[in-house]
Amino acid sequence: MLTPTARLLVLSQLLFNIGFFLVLPHLAGHLADDLGLAGWLVGLVLGVRTFSQQGLFALGGVLTDRFGAKPLIIIGCLVRSAGFAVLAVASALPTVLCGVVLVGFAAALFSPAAEASLAREVDPDARADTFAIRSMAGEVGTVLGPLLGVVLSASFSLTCVIGAVLFCLIAVLHLRFLPRRPGEHHDEGLFDGWREVFGNRAFLLFAAGYSAYLVSYNQLYLALPAELHRVAAPDQALGLLFALASALVVFGQLPTTALARRLLGRERALVAGFTVMALAFGVVALRPPGLVGATAFVVLLIFGQMLAAPFAMELVPLLAGDRRLGAHFGVLSSAGGVAVLVGSTASGALLGHGRVAWLLLGLLPLAGACVMAFTGKRRAFSS
Repeated sequence: MLTPTARLLVLSQLLFNIGFFLVLPHLAGHLADDLGLAGWLVGLVLGVRTFSQQGLFALGGVLTDRFGAKPLIIIGCLVRSAGFAVLAVASALPTVLCGVVLVGFAAALFSPAAEASLAREVDPDARADTFAIRSMAGEVGTVLGPLLGVVLSASFSLTCVIGAVLFCLIAVLHLRFLPRRPGEHHDEGLFDGWREVFGNRAFLLFAAGYSAYLVSYNQLYLALPAELHRVAAPDQALGLLFALASALVVFGQLPTTALARRLLGRERALVAGFTVMALAFGVVALRPPGLVGATAFVVLLIFGQMLAAPFAMELVPLLAGDRRLGAHFGVLSSAGGVAVLVGSTASGALLGHGRVAWLLLGLLPLAGACVMAFTGKRRAFSS
């Protein structure tokens, strides 16, 4: 049973994703069609947004440890509102870049704070289940956000205004109901947290292995469309497969986590999850006919994610010794962001090499499984 604060933080993830995916799916089209930006500039804007989010998570984490989660979540929501407001009126590239930096930096503020706060709010044995519920709520928001955008049928500027208002309401919600707890390291140096995190070799090893999952998951946006193009799939196939992925998480995450905990335990569930993700790439390398390979890839990749991700989140506080959770969650996300940037560049170059590309991509989660198995022998994995 979740506490009221834990329920608020789960609800927050739902609302965060609704607001984000209400606006962001339309950004590229707005930049190209309405503002007339060249394709490389559109890519630059999207890349700046990703970097300003993932790259700055580590900063948001140490700020959480210093000042507490509540102010970081509230300020992050207000910063995202400001970012959407800037995008609503932006008509030139510098203003657009300012808007996307604010949108990305906002998540770097509130995401590590929300994750650290949720981890502290629940019993250690219930963390995997709680993060599974949070993942499910986030996936619902990922689906509802674009659907709401379609229902509204509004201009991009009006959609941005609606998103800005929503994040202001989320800030008010947290101002009213989220308990104020001082940062656990408020009397220490701001960047002492980074020194502690980067001195934690077990955590750094885990973060490297976890990054393999993030790079693999990102192939839904890169390798999957390439496979659909190869088999000459209809245009609507990609949307249907994304809908399938969302449905699997919404309806399958909680049963999968409960069953994995009972039958496998934390360590073996992590190893199994990464192994299943590796298998997803191997199936496509076999070149099954039609949409069989793409469908199997989505199902296996999402199933592997559902097995591994909640237990990975449960492990962060254990590896951190329940200290500086903001800094640890922040560095974990930033490491993943760097890995995705490098991994996406490499996988984009590989995808023209057919089966070899899929086999090489499958080695990454397989290496992640080995890291998890090795790290599992450490005392930090004990319950």
